[in-house]
Amino acid sequence: MEEKSSSSSNLATLPEENPASVFSSSSKPIRPPTQKSSEKYSPLDWKGYFDQEDDVSIPDSNDVFHVYTAGNEGPVVFCLHGGGYSGLSFAISARVIKEKARVVAMDLRGHGKSSTENEVDMSIETLCNDVQAVVKTMYGDSPPAIVLVGHSMGGSVAVHLAAKKMLPSLAGLVVVDVVEGTAMASLMHMQKILSNRMQYFPSIEKAIEWNVRGGSLRNIESARISIPGTVTFDDSQQCYRHRARLEETEQYWRGWYEGLSEKFLSSPVPKLLLLAGTDRLDRALTIGQMQGKFQMIVVRHTGHAIQEDVPDEFATLILNFVSRNRIGPHGVEVGDMMSKTANTSFL
Repeated sequence: MEEKSSSSSNLATLPEENPASVFSSSSKPIRPPTQKSSEKYSPLDWKGYFDQEDDVSIPDSNDVFHVYTAGNEGPVVFCLHGGGYSGLSFAISARVIKEKARVVAMDLRGHGKSSTENEVDMSIETLCNDVQAVVKTMYGDSPPAIVLVGHSMGGSVAVHLAAKKMLPSLAGLVVVDVVEGTAMASLMHMQKILSNRMQYFPSIEKAIEWNVRGGSLRNIESARISIPGTVTFDDSQQCYRHRARLEETEQYWRGWYEGLSEKFLSSPVPKLLLLAGTDRLDRALTIGQMQGKFQMIVVRHTGHAIQEDVPDEFATLILNFVSRNRIGPHGVEVGDMMSKTANTSFL
């Protein structure tokens, strides 16, 4: 689980950046005006990255899940965001991935523009059922090959879906910056982190600024696209607040990560683990890596949200994984099948 920065400094009260002063001495150059904070952190529209957005209404329920899609050929790279993020977290990388594959990024329950009867039921079982229902509703009985990509909490959902074989056309699994041991150890600090973070923002620009200055996102362009999807306007307070009510979901946190390593290793598809920095592998993953059961890449110079901080590199890693494992629109391309150990090689 990934929780926007724990910084408690109130950036809502920060003054705008002042225009440069004009020097009285003609011998000194005139500094050009600096960019105002409100301009630097202004929201960007998703339309420059995804091709379209849709609402997926689940039959026999009142649940409606919002999805962003891009591309029209190749396998489907189905993206699951982390807790507190939204499908827009994958916007910039989608612009690259869609050249060679289709992209679907959904807003999970209680996040973004999705609307469900129980916004805080984020049990791993419910989240998995949600994704399965969206795939079924979108593609019916003949789904294309799917490569699941999950970041943090979304990574745990992807692993459970793969281990339980809930998606018959699943052809690949990519887990982004979540390891069972590290995640479990961090849970005791989560409520404090959530309560210490900024709760209200006078504008979307200030929400974007807080996330960038606090360090939870390092790429301003991505923050300008994704952060608007993580806040909602609170009429009673007349300001913006976090869309996801993560502090009310504590009872489900352990279920996201317990047994995650073994489930990851047991998933019967090619697997890639992307880590930000040198995260510690637990015993099961260390042995699995030594046995060549999955591919692991440590991405340098990035924070927790790899897909946002270095989106072009992230997109390249995803496309390389798809290519290396010969995943086409209908699954592994039989005429050009690689050996069973192909996914154990390293970039």
